[in-house]
Amino acid sequence: MRRHDARIIAPMSPAKTRKQPPMTDEHKAALAKGRDEGRAVRRYLEAVERQRPRRGRPRTAESVKRRLDGVNAKIDEADALTRLHLLQERADLEAEIATLETTDDMPALEKAFVKAARSYGERKGIDYATWREAGVTAAVLEKAGISRSGR
Repeated sequence: MRRHDARIIAPMSPAKTRKQPPMTDEHKAALAKGRDEGRAVRRYLEAVERQRPRRGRPRTAESVKRRLDGVNAKIDEADALTRLHLLQERADLEAEIATLETTDDMPALEKAFVKAARSYGERKGIDYATWREAGVTAAVLEKAGISRSGR
């Protein structure tokens, strides 16, 4: 068995808290600008992702509504477990309909993205290839002033 040293350690005095200087107006403005740019970039990239083609046959709001009608017709006669699954499918279909019926204002989102992307990308170290891989077209990057050469 190993013996440990029994040392008496005096309690430490409470650390002196250093009062933070108040934020300058310039610092607050820079933080707000960063938040605005991040929001514009995120909204545009999310809209691009929603519009990206998916594998398989595309689902329309009408086809999803037909399936929803079929689910609603089956719920009343279903046994307890099947009813549970149908209720979940109904919730999923209703959410999908809401997504399919919402349209993104791509021109406005693109305009905000173009305004913010270059500064945001420079600050975060995002290069041309990464923007392209994220789904941003070359034309939009050109409008934003982001080039392949990084200049």
